[in-house]
Order: sequence, then structure tokens, then C-alpha cells
Amino acid sequence: MKKVILAYSGGLDTTCCIPWLKERGYDVVCFSANLGSEFSPQDLHKRAKKTGASKIYVLDLQKEFAKDYILPALKAGAIYEDKYVLSTALGRPLIAKHLVDVARKEKASFVAHGCTAKGNDQVRIDVAVKMLNPKLKIIAPLREWELTSRESEIEYAKNKRLPIKTTKEKIYSIDKNIWGVSIEAGILEDLENEPKEDPYIFTQSLAKAPNKAESVTIEFTSGVPVALNNKKMDFLSMIEKLNKIGGKHCIGRSDLVEDRTVGIKSREVYEAPAAWILIKAHKELESVVLDKDVIYFKEIVALRYSQLLYQGLWFSKLKMSLDSFVNSTQKPVTGKITLKLYKGNILISKRCSKNSLYRKELATYGAKDEFNRDDAKGFIDIFAMPYAQRR
Repeated sequence: MKKVILAYSGGLDTTCCIPWLKERGYDVVCFSANLGSEFSPQDLHKRAKKTGASKIYVLDLQKEFAKDYILPALKAGAIYEDKYVLSTALGRPLIAKHLVDVARKEKASFVAHGCTAKGNDQVRIDVAVKMLNPKLKIIAPLREWELTSRESEIEYAKNKRLPIKTTKEKIYSIDKNIWGVSIEAGILEDLENEPKEDPYIFTQSLAKAPNKAESVTIEFTSGVPVALNNKKMDFLSMIEKLNKIGGKHCIGRSDLVEDRTVGIKSREVYEAPAAWILIKAHKELESVVLDKDVIYFKEIVALRYSQLLYQGLWFSKLKMSLDSFVNSTQKPVTGKITLKLYKGNILISKRCSKNSLYRKELATYGAKDEFNRDDAKGFIDIFAMPYAQRR
């Protein structure tokens, strides 16, 4: 019997994939990456076996995800189209990496996933697998099967008595990990519909958010978050803590009509409290310690970096080259940033760094001003010269 390793989340799509693959003569071995999933390892084991998988690997990859995938994106300032912190996109290359590893361990020639035929994740998984092991054959049931909608998948699952949580009344497609939650489908497909509260996981509503602001202080060493409120903390623990703090204040929600890799526009709703707090703090510290040319060029790099991640090109040479540039900028990014969280807003409160390029004696308009005003006119004359030529 042909063996296939299925990237299994426990959701509707991959649950339906197991019997579909078995009906076509495959021995299905599931691989599930715990990046902060809504399903427990015990639940995944139970659901996969009940659905027909012969074996399942459940790996806790949260620390690897935080250190080797989220942290580089944080340093790069990667935000896709100004609103998406790439939570799902960042997890896909890590999943693909371990999917390939499990296939090698199981001596399988096939891997499979439950990504849709018009989504981004099929690109991300397929491209990463091809980069890591081009000999593996990829099966994508959602590109092939007769089930043409989530409603038809629900009917298929009910007919086969598969363990699913999705209902026709609550038909969102949700992907959750420690860096954020991606929500799509259902009523969100109509651009005139305001998102309801029911799909949100990390954040409570603005109406329930406290009426008092809360301050958080984040300390960085060479671009790496190392302490929260003056308490040393590993990066994963800090993300988990900030998700709880930020979620209480309704921090990190975004609603985006984005450009998918396949060429269509799609509406996605996201929540990422910790991500937005850390990105805001990191960027603010960079504004204090990096010179303007590095900051300006780094913004260009961040734009291209986010596009590469969104398109699933994590293992590309260009992305690795951009990492080298980003890492070279991070040595002086050491210091503390204090933020106030209030009703969905992140406000800068304090900045402190031994590497600060800010000089009060030059910036002040008070009596201790050391700026030489006599230099200003000559500077402006030279600066304006190319633009002041008579025509």
C-alpha cells in the first residue's frame, strides 16, 4: 500500500482528507505541528485514529517556531500590506520542513495537505516541499476532490461520521498559532458584513476592554526581546504573556482585503495581540538607535521580506540574504520601550537605550540648546541647489 504523510490540523479539511486518501489506496500517516493549536495532542491523536489514520506524529514546535521563524520576522519588521503580521504564513515553512522529515523517517514517497485550491497555503507548502525534497510527490485533495464548498465537506463528514467541530451556522475557517489567528469564510466573504465576536480567540471586544490603560515595558538585547516589565523571560513565554495582556485590551485586531499569491483579493480578519505589541516596541527602539539611511532602507527590505514570506519563499536565497542584512542592523537595538495599552490602541510612553542617537542638547528649544544656527543657512542653500535652478 502507498504511504502518504498528511499535514493534519484536526480541522474540517484535513479530517475529510483522511478517508478520501484511504479510499484511493493510501496508508495515511498524519503529522501535526503544534504551533499553538486549538487542539490538544490527546485530542489530535484521538481524532486522527478515529478518522482512519494508521499513525500520527504530534510535535510541539512552539519554541522552534518562536526562535527560528517569528524572531527573524520581528527583526525584519515583516507586515504584509500594513495589516497582516504573517502568523499563518510563518508557520507553513516550518510545517513543510517537518513534513519532509517525517516522510523520510516513514520512507514515504507522498505527502499531502488540506490547503484549498485558491489559497496561499497550497503555494507555501508545495514550494517549501519542492525546495527541501523535490522527489516527494504532493497530493492536494482540495484541488482534486468532488467537494466544492465547505458546506459539501460538512455533509461528507456527517455521512462518514467524522469528528468535526465546524457547523453550517459557524462556518469560519480558522488557523491559530502563538503569533496570531487567521479567520476567513462565512459572513466575512461579504465586504459589507462587520465581523461578529464569535470567531475571536485571543481578544475580547472593545466593549469589554478595561476603561483603564495598562503599561508594559519590553526590553531588547540586539533586537531580541529578553524581558517583560523588568522580568527576564524567554521569547515564547513573552509571546504567550503578551497575548493575554493585549487580548484583554482588544489589541491586535485587523480586517484586511488582501492580495493573495494566486491573484485574487480575499478578505481576512486577524488577531495578534503579542505580535503587534512586540512589532511596535521593536520598531520604536530602532527609531532611537538606527540612523536614518538604515531605517529608510530597512523599510524597503521589510516590504520585500513580507512579500517573500507571504508567498512561501522562506527557504529562498533572497530571503536568506535579506536576513543577513537585517541581522547586521540589530546589534545596537538594545534598550527598553514602555507602551500603554488602551481600548485597542498601543501608545508609546517611554524610550530608553544606551545606544540612543537622540541628543537632547541638539533637539531642545530651551536655554541649553547647542545647535549652531549659523550652519542652517549654508546647509539649506546647498540642499536646495538642485531644485532652485532657473529655467
